[in-house]
Amino acid sequence: MERYFEKISFEQFKKDIEDDIKLYEEYSLPKRKTKYSAGYDFIAMKDFEIKPGEIKKIPTGYKAKFKNDEMLIIVVRSSMGFKYNVRLTNQVGIIDCDFYNNQDNEGHMFVSLQNEGTETYKINKGDGYAQGIFVKYLTCGEEVNEERTGWTGKPEKEG
Repeated sequence: MERYFEKISFEQFKKDIEDDIKLYEEYSLPKRKTKYSAGYDFIAMKDFEIKPGEIKKIPTGYKAKFKNDEMLIIVVRSSMGFKYNVRLTNQVGIIDCDFYNNQDNEGHMFVSLQNEGTETYKINKGDGYAQGIFVKYLTCGEEVNEERTGWTGKPEKEG
């Protein structure tokens, strides 16, 4: 099985983002910028800004399918932290393979950014604002039979 990103359904898009088929059809899936890029850039589907001290929960419109022994790590683009003091509120996002198509939100990933800088940070439609990196992981061999039943970190709808 390959790993890949895909759009959430339009029904989920309407619940989490807005009822706009044009916006749904035109936003881009994450892409690597160069041949040796580790991260897939998450691309803004519309303009937004984050004022100093503000936290913004950004719906990506993405879900990701990948192998059982992998995770998707979401990190802020390094230039945002270095130059503007904008960071993820959870510092590093970890997406497990069983988040895909969960019953609560189809596996729709959100990114929560906080501006700890002194100026409003603007992201334009088409700009990258986070990166997703697929990583293999190891376990201790213990047997866990619990299965995901949904998502507990349900963000509020952004406007």
